[in-house]
Amino acid sequence: MEGRTGKDIQLFAHDNGHHTSQTSENTNEHVSLISRPHVPIWRISLSLALLFLNYFLAQYDKFILSYFQDDVISSLHLSSTSYGLLSGYATGIVYALLALPTAFVADYTSARVWVLTVAAIWWSLCAIFQGLSHNFWQILLARIGMGVGQAPVEALSVSLISDLMGKEYVFFGASILYVGVYIGEAVSGQIAVAFARTGTPWNTALIAIGIVGVVVALLVRVFVREPKRQISLVMANNLNLHAAAASVALPSRLVTARKDILSTFRYLARMRSFWLLVLSAAFRQLGGNVFGYYMPSYLSNLYPSEPSLLSRYGIIVGVVGSVAVLAGGLLTSLFWNRTKVLPLYLTAIGGMISSIFVLLMLFSRNVSDDNEGRGVKVLYGTMSMAYLTAELWLGAINSLIALLLPPRTKTFGLAVWSLVQVLIYSSGPEIVGLALRTTEPTSSAYVEKTRIALAVMIPIGYWVAGVGFLLAVPLVKLDLAGRFVDGRLGWSGRKGFFLAGGCVLGALVVSLFTMSIYYKA
Repeated sequence: MEGRTGKDIQLFAHDNGHHTSQTSENTNEHVSLISRPHVPIWRISLSLALLFLNYFLAQYDKFILSYFQDDVISSLHLSSTSYGLLSGYATGIVYALLALPTAFVADYTSARVWVLTVAAIWWSLCAIFQGLSHNFWQILLARIGMGVGQAPVEALSVSLISDLMGKEYVFFGASILYVGVYIGEAVSGQIAVAFARTGTPWNTALIAIGIVGVVVALLVRVFVREPKRQISLVMANNLNLHAAAASVALPSRLVTARKDILSTFRYLARMRSFWLLVLSAAFRQLGGNVFGYYMPSYLSNLYPSEPSLLSRYGIIVGVVGSVAVLAGGLLTSLFWNRTKVLPLYLTAIGGMISSIFVLLMLFSRNVSDDNEGRGVKVLYGTMSMAYLTAELWLGAINSLIALLLPPRTKTFGLAVWSLVQVLIYSSGPEIVGLALRTTEPTSSAYVEKTRIALAVMIPIGYWVAGVGFLLAVPLVKLDLAGRFVDGRLGWSGRKGFFLAGGCVLGALVVSLFTMSIYYKA
């Protein structure tokens, strides 16, 4: 089958409206795209700082559940299955359902900052309600509400950053955003140690985060401005597509909304690399999600005589993880003129190497002849290497996706990207929770079963992702050249394949969620 040229892929522009330079009183404004943004450096810095703070706070509830797992389980009288449900599909399903409509509203109304502000206020209130919960059902409802507010945060933030600066700098800018993930781990570790020493309950942190989140949300609305959208990488390499998109006159709002949704899905379906990339990223996140929720408590039980372990764990994650993600973004920006696919190599090779160090972490006490003193030294060293090699990817890979998507609906496209990942990686805690459902959390058997689960799921996730990203390299190059899939998207071809994949994913989600609810009851 012949590859598409830049001229051929004007489909997206035509699908959004009539290809004409004339407008009427019944049409909206033309699509307004720029080749390169010209935003003052001080406004870029201020916007990045506020987006970083908002994203950091939006991730914080999962760190609390992770670091205070034993306290949460005992104070709310939870089972292992209940905890797996809270850290898995409790927010994952809602996140998936709400990510698309909220992202579409943000694109359709050109009000990304407003949508982000409302979402931030909502999840902040839900964080407070989580802190006030006294049983499983109360915190479950609060976390479901939190998922509603968290759903658009990542897609909106990356979308805004991708229009604040030139393409070669977007990777480093987005990497600054993702530092929030690692700073959250670092802060959580210090809070866990401080709270343990002072006897402060875990829910105090959630209430405080919720209050601060409301303040940050208001600051985002006041100081972050909606930037003009810059052309995508595909458009930059195919100037005729840029011209076609820039001259689109949009019909009525209802017709435009329908056409935008259909056109975005057609665009994603015709991309050669998108679906392999999103599945690879999902498995990479699955390994990381299981790591984040279960590793701190596992290591605490493995080294009970190390009271400062969580504090040092948090410092290593915060420092090494931040350095790694910034290095990944910086390397991509520095080598931008030479290659556009460096993020794929960083993610694939880094994750594969990291899996070796993850296994050494899990068995650090075994390789040290059951000596805690020597084992913890092995643990800290291998943990540092695991994060240094694995965490190069977040800012670089998500920026690449944002720059490949159609500018008018890039937030919606990013939401599709996130939705598929969330539905897959949220299965990790659900599976681990079900595997541990008959085991007492304070027993040695629980530690052993947790180790086996982590030793299987994390390396598999990293290696499946690595192979997928490497296979995607030539496909991304074809997409960058505008050589999309040609021909009709029939049900016997790609359209049928995507439908079957969606059905399988839906069945997985329903099965795991139903089993978790059943065993909880």
